[in-house]
Amino acid sequence: MDVELRHLRAFVAVAQQLSFTRAAEQMLITQPALTRTVKQLEAVLEVSLLDRDSRHVELTAVGAEFLERAQQVLVAVDQALASTRERVTVRMGFSWLLPDPWAQGTLTRFERATGSRVSLVRVDDPLVGVVQGRIDVAVVRGPVDGGSPARVVHLFDEVRVAVCSADSDLADAEQVRWDEVGRWPLVVNTVSGTTGPWSWTGGGRPTEVVETHNFDEWLESVAANRGIGVVPEVAMRRNIHPAVRFIPLIGAPSSPVSIAFLPDRLPRLMRRFVEAAVDSARDRG
Repeated sequence: MDVELRHLRAFVAVAQQLSFTRAAEQMLITQPALTRTVKQLEAVLEVSLLDRDSRHVELTAVGAEFLERAQQVLVAVDQALASTRERVTVRMGFSWLLPDPWAQGTLTRFERATGSRVSLVRVDDPLVGVVQGRIDVAVVRGPVDGGSPARVVHLFDEVRVAVCSADSDLADAEQVRWDEVGRWPLVVNTVSGTTGPWSWTGGGRPTEVVETHNFDEWLESVAANRGIGVVPEVAMRRNIHPAVRFIPLIGAPSSPVSIAFLPDRLPRLMRRFVEAAVDSARDRG
């Protein structure tokens, strides 16, 4: 049997604690398992590294010398792993306008905690991008099909607003009710939009729909007065187009925001990313 890192880590833990009980607690393993691992190391080396009886544990002379070398090896390995991990980039996909300040908070938290970087990738359908492996994690707005293999974590809900052309007869309105939206043609992004005829469960469902296939097509269609749109209010804060106007929308259901990822893709980093995303969502209130 060859010496493995688990043998060195077990021995160093016991040598530092001078206790199998405390070392086992530190390593989150059982004491019998830790004892077997240390005995395996001594058997491979054919030396006694520790003197132990029922009341105490001490290093032998050989054990004290070996401890120094083992610690050097573990430090070098940990440094090599950390250096490699810092080069890992997590690809975060989004279809349009990331929620703020959630996005900025999440990226800052994650990068400070892991040393890894996040690259932002604009894709028309982020959920499909995750499943196909083109991105590692996706910001998804709206409900998610339960048949997707991706794991979905809901973060928060966004308020919806109406958006229309500056030439629309709605442009000067102070507000519009959700059940009034159907009076105008509804411009819908069929790929990544958050609002469509399916969003109405009661009255007021739009009867005329203008279909587009990405955010830019949707925006230019609204600006050209082909109909009105409904979007999360983040768009209102970004001055997305000089030829559109935003109108407060009364009685509209909120729009969910989630992140989606494949559980077996970068599991350690995804766990840290989810933690950062949830913490930032909590700060958002």
